[in-house]
Amino acid sequence: MPGMTAGRDPLARLRDAAGRRAAAGLRRTLRPRPDGLTDLASNDYLGLCGDPRLVEGAVAAAREWGTGSTGSRLVTGTTRLHAELDRRLAAFTGSAAGLVFSSGFLANLGAVTALAGPDTLVVSDQVNHASIVDACRLSRSRVVIVPHGDAAAAERALAEREEDHALVVTDAVFSVDGDLAPLGALHAAVRAHGALLVVDEAHALGVVGEGGRGAAHAAGLAGEPDVVLTLTLSKSLASQGGAVLGAPEVIDALVDTGRSFIFDTGLNPPAAGAALAALDVLASDPGLPGRARERALAISNLAAGSGLETARPAAAVVPVFLGEPQAAVRAAEICAEHGLRVGCFRPPSVPKGRACLRLTARATLDESDLTRLRAALAEIASSTGRSLHP
Repeated sequence: MPGMTAGRDPLARLRDAAGRRAAAGLRRTLRPRPDGLTDLASNDYLGLCGDPRLVEGAVAAAREWGTGSTGSRLVTGTTRLHAELDRRLAAFTGSAAGLVFSSGFLANLGAVTALAGPDTLVVSDQVNHASIVDACRLSRSRVVIVPHGDAAAAERALAEREEDHALVVTDAVFSVDGDLAPLGALHAAVRAHGALLVVDEAHALGVVGEGGRGAAHAAGLAGEPDVVLTLTLSKSLASQGGAVLGAPEVIDALVDTGRSFIFDTGLNPPAAGAALAALDVLASDPGLPGRARERALAISNLAAGSGLETARPAAAVVPVFLGEPQAAVRAAEICAEHGLRVGCFRPPSVPKGRACLRLTARATLDESDLTRLRAALAEIASSTGRSLHP
């Protein structure tokens, strides 16, 4: 082949890298979801995946509009359901306007890249989700990474900037540690320096705040013109897709310039129908978010009671820190032996030395589920030597 060194195997470097990852306990595999295990790994925080009301919402949408959106939202991919979902998500969170994307990842890419640029500073939390990290890389902006949860560092970056414009970007609830961003302090900083605050509500929507309206709403920031929300429909709303919510000027900019909106096929109608049904469920049962938070606190208490390092949850995510990847993998195996499926997070998803189980609460967990988890955590503390108890 012209230009290729004779005899060189272009795939050798990939095999070598895979071997190094295997030796470090960092190989990943795709496995079908197993039957019979209690789910403590998914993002189905309200237990609505499979709920008959959501299934019927998806089925009715498929019957009326078909299985696909047939094109980008600017061509044939916007149906009456999409327009209704734009409006309902904005109203639910207290935002002025909304725009539905085909995934939460693309919503973050669209929001940050459309609102940033060479004349804009982007300030990003150190442990923001990968979709925010990639959005920052694509933004063509100078990016300042600030220590996790450090609103004062974000304010200093804004004060010292030379750019005309600025964004501060943060998760609302962080996807592994499960803690809440200091949204009030961050908003005070952007307000003082003429910037925008972009908040990813992915792990907060449906769990945090009154009726699950999200962290920005709970912090009193709903509808503020300098606050932009992004979210996903695939967690508490048990569907698929994402959205950006904010001032009409923000939504107009995304429709005109957001590449991950303009050049992507619109969300399929069944997913839109399911998400609308989930919003109906939340309206009819506003206690669901509180039940999810109660289960998360119970899980955290079980881990702490076993002597394992954990954190008090702000929403439904509960980490159990185990240090090295091999310890986390073994802990996940122990959970499976107790009939529990859990998340196992290792570098690069978490920093070196912070491999962990990522346990997620669900509003529909019962006492028998928690009893089995208690036994599994006690065995993990004993077998891994990670108990903090003397």
